[in-house]
Amino acid sequence: MASVAPIQVQEKLLLPSIGIQPENITFKNVTLESEKYIAVRESGTLVIVDMAQPQAPARRQISADSAIMAPDRKVIALKAVTPGTPGDNLQVFNLDTKTKLKAFQMSETVEYWKWTSATRIGLVTAASVYHWEVEGASDPVKVFDRTPNLQGAQIISYRVSPDDKWSVLIGITAGAPERPALAKGFMQLYSFEQQKSQPLEAHAAAFATVKFAGRDVPSLVISFAQKTLKDGNIISKLHVIELGGAVPGGAVKRQAELFFPAEFADDFPVSLQTSDKYGLIYVITKLGLLFVYDLETATAVYRNRISQDPIFIASASESTGGFYAINRRGQVVLGTVNDQAMVPFVSQQLNNLELALAMAKRAGLPGAEALIAQQFERMWAAGQYKEAAEAAADSPQGQLRTREVLDRLKSVPTPPGQKPPLLVYLGVLLQKGKLNHLESTELARLVLSQNKKDLLTNWYKEGKLEPCEELGDLVSAAGDKDMALNIYQSCNASGKIIGTLAEKGDFNALVAYTGQTGQKLDYMYLLQSLMMNNPAGAVSLAKMAIKQVPPPFEVNTVADLFLQRNMVREATAFLLEALAGDRPDQAALQTKLLEINLVTNPQVADAILANGTLTHYDRPRIGQLCEKAGLYVRALQHYTELTDIKRVMVNTHAIDPPALVEYFGTLSKEWALECLRELLVINPQGNLQLVVSISREYTDQLGSAKIVSLMETSNCWPGVYMYLGGRLATSEDPEEHYKYIEAAARTGQVKEVERVTRESNVYPPDRVKVFLMEAKLPDARPLINVCDRFDMVADLTAYLYSNNMLRYIEGYVQKVSPGKTPLVVGALLDAEAQEEFISNLILSVRSLMPVDQLVDEVEKRHRMKLLTPFLEHLISEGSVDPHVHNALGKIIIDTNNNPEHFLTTNPYYDSLAVGKYAEKRDPNLACMAYKRGSCDDALIEVTNKNSMFKLQARYVVERADAELWLKVLDEGNKNRKSLVDQVVGTALPESRNPEQVSTTVKAFMAKELQSELIELLEKIVLQNSAFSNNANLQNLLILTAIKASPTKVKDLINRLDNFDGPAVAEKAIEFTLYEEAFEIYKKFVKKVEAIKVLVDNIKDIKRAGEYASKTDEPPVWSELGHAQLREGLVADCIASYLRATDSSNYLKVTEAAKSSDAYADLVKYLLMVRKKQKEPRVDTELVYAYAKVGQMGQLEEFISGTHQANLQACGDRFFEEGMYDPARILFQHIPNWGRLASTLVRLARFQQAVDAARKANSPRVWKEVLFACVDAGEFRLAQLAGLQIIVNADELEEVSEYYQASGNSEELILLLESGIGLDRAHMGIFTELGIVYGRYKPEKLMEHLKLFSARVNIPRLIRACDEQGHWKELTYLYIQYDEFDNAAACMMVHSTIAWDHVQFKDVAVKVTTSDVHYRGLTFYLDEHPELLVDLLNVLQSRLDHARVVDMFRRSGHLPLIKDYLLAVQKSNVLEVNDALNNLLIEEEDYEALKHSIQSYDNFDQIGLAVKLEQHELLEFRRTAALLYKKNLRWHKAVELAKVDKLYKDAMETTAQSGEAELAEELLRYFIDSKLNECFAAALYTCYELVKPDLVLELAWTHGLTDFAMPFLIQVVKEYTTKVDTMLIEKKETQQAQEAAAKDVQQQEATRNAYATLMPLALPAPPMPGQDGVMGGYGGMPPGYGQPVPGYGAFQAAPY
Repeated sequence: MASVAPIQVQEKLLLPSIGIQPENITFKNVTLESEKYIAVRESGTLVIVDMAQPQAPARRQISADSAIMAPDRKVIALKAVTPGTPGDNLQVFNLDTKTKLKAFQMSETVEYWKWTSATRIGLVTAASVYHWEVEGASDPVKVFDRTPNLQGAQIISYRVSPDDKWSVLIGITAGAPERPALAKGFMQLYSFEQQKSQPLEAHAAAFATVKFAGRDVPSLVISFAQKTLKDGNIISKLHVIELGGAVPGGAVKRQAELFFPAEFADDFPVSLQTSDKYGLIYVITKLGLLFVYDLETATAVYRNRISQDPIFIASASESTGGFYAINRRGQVVLGTVNDQAMVPFVSQQLNNLELALAMAKRAGLPGAEALIAQQFERMWAAGQYKEAAEAAADSPQGQLRTREVLDRLKSVPTPPGQKPPLLVYLGVLLQKGKLNHLESTELARLVLSQNKKDLLTNWYKEGKLEPCEELGDLVSAAGDKDMALNIYQSCNASGKIIGTLAEKGDFNALVAYTGQTGQKLDYMYLLQSLMMNNPAGAVSLAKMAIKQVPPPFEVNTVADLFLQRNMVREATAFLLEALAGDRPDQAALQTKLLEINLVTNPQVADAILANGTLTHYDRPRIGQLCEKAGLYVRALQHYTELTDIKRVMVNTHAIDPPALVEYFGTLSKEWALECLRELLVINPQGNLQLVVSISREYTDQLGSAKIVSLMETSNCWPGVYMYLGGRLATSEDPEEHYKYIEAAARTGQVKEVERVTRESNVYPPDRVKVFLMEAKLPDARPLINVCDRFDMVADLTAYLYSNNMLRYIEGYVQKVSPGKTPLVVGALLDAEAQEEFISNLILSVRSLMPVDQLVDEVEKRHRMKLLTPFLEHLISEGSVDPHVHNALGKIIIDTNNNPEHFLTTNPYYDSLAVGKYAEKRDPNLACMAYKRGSCDDALIEVTNKNSMFKLQARYVVERADAELWLKVLDEGNKNRKSLVDQVVGTALPESRNPEQVSTTVKAFMAKELQSELIELLEKIVLQNSAFSNNANLQNLLILTAIKASPTKVKDLINRLDNFDGPAVAEKAIEFTLYEEAFEIYKKFVKKVEAIKVLVDNIKDIKRAGEYASKTDEPPVWSELGHAQLREGLVADCIASYLRATDSSNYLKVTEAAKSSDAYADLVKYLLMVRKKQKEPRVDTELVYAYAKVGQMGQLEEFISGTHQANLQACGDRFFEEGMYDPARILFQHIPNWGRLASTLVRLARFQQAVDAARKANSPRVWKEVLFACVDAGEFRLAQLAGLQIIVNADELEEVSEYYQASGNSEELILLLESGIGLDRAHMGIFTELGIVYGRYKPEKLMEHLKLFSARVNIPRLIRACDEQGHWKELTYLYIQYDEFDNAAACMMVHSTIAWDHVQFKDVAVKVTTSDVHYRGLTFYLDEHPELLVDLLNVLQSRLDHARVVDMFRRSGHLPLIKDYLLAVQKSNVLEVNDALNNLLIEEEDYEALKHSIQSYDNFDQIGLAVKLEQHELLEFRRTAALLYKKNLRWHKAVELAKVDKLYKDAMETTAQSGEAELAEELLRYFIDSKLNECFAAALYTCYELVKPDLVLELAWTHGLTDFAMPFLIQVVKEYTTKVDTMLIEKKETQQAQEAAAKDVQQQEATRNAYATLMPLALPAPPMPGQDGVMGGYGGMPPGYGQPVPGYGAFQAAPY
């Protein structure tokens, strides 16, 4: 029989089958970077084949010179040449996100490139190699230059080692002339660390990591294949060379021959791939040969031809450990290792047992079981336990990882200097992966015995250990309950989980777990257990349980359990939790809780009461207990009688003051005051501070007045002082401040009295003053503070003077308040103090006092002369204080000591003050003082009062003050007439000062005294005076006449010559005196102004014309033209402007001419204007005027010449006004092709419009021409225009809508079909054509979508197809857009049109919503039930099998999916097993049912057994018995076997049960049924379960001795053997004990002899058990260095 090949090669894809043209299947067009994607370039298209879905390639309209897909994701790198730019343009795109990741323009041509990692591309140019990181912002970086041997070679491979330290570059060239077909291969090996290259000859190479025998870490190697022609001979070799630094023993170098058959003489390797999974090398040649070698040893394994066509590219398959290769026929083949055949092939066909064993261990391959077992036994027999342990650990598929091997390894003694074999075995397994439960348990025992639990924890966290109950028990015993719990939970050991959670005290988790598993807790048992071992845990469990509703136990019962064990603290914690609700029905428990703590631990009771969570207990009882326990505050809180409170409260020595203060807040006002009185009575001194603290805290409740009154009645002034002292800073109660001052004074705190009187602003000054005067304190400063602050200086002075405290008076005025000296002086004068004392007092203060107040005080008492020395003293010192001089002036006026001289010469006095003082004495003196100080108001008042108007008039004129004039000329001044008369008659005529005259005139004008002003001015101007020729006064006179007396104006114009004519004329115009104004302008030869008066004011155009003709001056004609223009006399105004040659107003003239359609006159005017002004507006209006009068010839002539006309604006105006001919002339002349096209369209010249639009090349123009051509039916021209528009995506939709709205869909389709062939065709054109196809030619839509699916806007087409009902096309679009859920839904909803089975399967596996799967199943069940199983098999991995079963059970179609249920039963799902078992029962297929229940145990076994035991077929009833056996229901299984007379089954079941009672029952049943042979067989089968005495009794009783004899013989033999063995063991034990005793005696004798021979100065050697070398602890082992019996005491120790 032929052996099975170790390498399987299968075709995965044929590229032509998916539309790839054979000519494109080349090395240049096809790239294979990994096993995931193949990229194929076609003309203008890139095909990307996802090997997970090879029949659904993605085609994209991409033009590139090369494309390579990233090895592990949908990222593509493109290379292309940009015209006119040297080098290649590189771009990287993410196809999933449709974004560009990176781009770079290389300056060199990239000959070859390849992904060297998931994020890096290697670029090979003609001279160098670059690395380009796709992630980040870096550019390609040059890494090394190519060696000369690769110059001119075609690069076919570039690779980088996994550690990024090495790279290899492969290239080929044409063969030697004698063998041209054999291409030469060259390799460049480069070290990044050393930055060195090594050129070699090779065709293919790859890096790999290998763990060589005897090495602890893997090594990096390079393997390369070469085929060279040397001296006419062909050398073909494979090399494996270790790379890196110095290695002990030297670097590994291996080589092997590549054996090419004769017919493949010119063949050469094109690819070399390695498999880390299997440790193999795959060498693939051009002609399709495959060489397989072992990577570690370079041993040849297999060779075969895998392709009849040349292979040009290959890649490793990481997932399978094989490779992919592509040949020229487009065949994509996958080569993989045949796991079942590889090891047998190597061991049998190659006869290489060592290699077969190594491969089986390395990859876990089957087929080496016998070899492994033999190797293990061979090593074990040779005593190579360490090697045997390693072999067992490395056994493929865990063949030797059994309990038996573990026991054997444990039983082996540890060789000296080596690790225990068991530890070696477990260590190898830890390095390889995960330990099973047996190994995990043994490792835990070893590690925990060495107190290295951290190692075990780390291994478990790393997943190295398999959780099991034994492992959890070991960890729990070590004290790590958390880890043990984790292990128990992982292996679902429910009993251990409950116990551990209880031990931990994690009762919330315990309840949650039992709730999940449905188990019930015995709380009382758990509580009693925990009270003994874990009191805190017991409390936690009780707290947790009490929260349940209803609680699982009585609160009082649990509390008594705690108290019975004297666990007061625990009972307290539990009761606090239980009583948290504070319910009335728990009053007794609350009292109990407080009683036990008040008796045993009052502090705890105090804390409980402080929380305030208990309110229903017996308060009087608890109050008494609190008082006894010394908790006086708590007792106070519980007592309700004042006598009890007062009794407890006096224990202030044992009460925390803050607590007592807080307690007072609970008392009523009356009780609180009573208690305070009690405290003051009992211990005034001791309780004073406490009373003050309480009073301060509860002032708001008790009232400060009551508190102070209480202390006053108790004569406790220190208390008042302390209490109010704390409130004074914040209190604003005058009474409190007063009482505080009184208390401070009574307690002798004079300094505090002084401070408060100085700082406080609240106390009542009058009461304090009276109190201080009555108290007669030795220190007068408090009284001085009060009187000084509250202006009671007179009282203070009288008190101090009457009490002869003159020193305090002097100190007060000199140091405290010098500014109040005048008040003190006044008081002293009232008290009739001596003038000498007063004078000395004043002189002592001098300039510090306010002189004015002093003068006032003395003046009120008519004692001014008293101040003369003082004032003269100040003046002699140079004082310039006005008050000093005022006082002196008053004294001089009173004494009439030449006051006129003082008033006119003294510069310091206050004129107003002194003048007021002099008014009553002499008004003239007062006027002198007022005039000196310019006291206008005072002077006016005194002159009015004394009728001194002439003096007043002269003063006012001289002052020349406008404000003063306004005041005296005010209408409310009853003396104004008298004053004016004096001014006109005397004061002003006397003046020769122009400023005074001007101010006076302005004042008259301001008060509108027109008649008085005219009279005044006529006197000054018309009468011969110094101001007659004053121009200002003449102007003023005329202007005043204009306002007040217009009839005098003409006369004044004729009489006066020195006035401002233009200004006066303007004023005359303002007052409508137009004729007077005209006369003024004529008098002053102002012709333009004169004609303006005629046209603007008099409004006489005719008179103005006559005046213009008379003067005949251009400015006059211009003004006339302006007026005519305003009146709308266009022709007349143009004539006037022409006579004036005035072009300044051409804009208004132009507008007026246009309004009146006077374009002929306008042409003349504009020609005149154009000569004077070169303005674009003029030329523009002239062009427009030519067009309006129809002078096209003149128009063309004008625009052909030099001009500044804005032809564009004119053309736009013509176009807007419908004057298309002149517009055409202008647009053509400019030229403006866009507007010209629009104009030609209006003139129906469509061909010319298209030509103009082509020159304009504007989308707007093309669109306008297009719409006009469509409207006119010029579809040929419309298509020409449309092709220019639709390349702009923004305009496409509007064009399409216009065509469709006009009913020209055929023409639209022709236009779009032409458009998709344009170079600038964009996605919108393809999309719009698809929409239009769907609307008007649906038969073409699918073809269009398939051809251009990559170039259409799929979401938009999806909406269109949905609206138009193209369901098949909609499904296709959903698939292309990766909306597989919608695609599936569409196929189901519109199945008659859109559904296709193959397509639906492909879509179903890609949908993301599980509901779609089940809708699909329902759809198939309803419409395509024959294909349902096929769909289910495809969706196996995506379905919830339980839900599927439920769905089909409800529909009654479970038999329909039986094949599916068989396929998914391997998942061992409960619902699947139940459904399939029921189907098998219905089909009566007992063999399949038995196989199902034996293979898959996740179903209701007992329920199925009950169902089957009533079945009519025997085999089903046997199956029921089997189920009972599996569930340990032995009696039931035996009873079923008995009923069906299956006695063998009954005996085997009994033997398996291990129950002696069941065996006895079976024996008695056989005896009763007379089944003697069965009785004998049962004795044999159940030998271990039956007792000999029972058998003997039954056999003798029922006459079955012969049938029981074989059993009895065996029993006797067994017991005899046991007795013999025991005797032998006893004898051996005795002998060993005797030998040991002799050894002890001999050693004792030896030690004694040694001790006697030692020198006396040395200590005796240590005895056994002592520290030292003799005991074998801390020194040499026993037997080393000791005397040997019979050889004397001085024998040297061996070395």
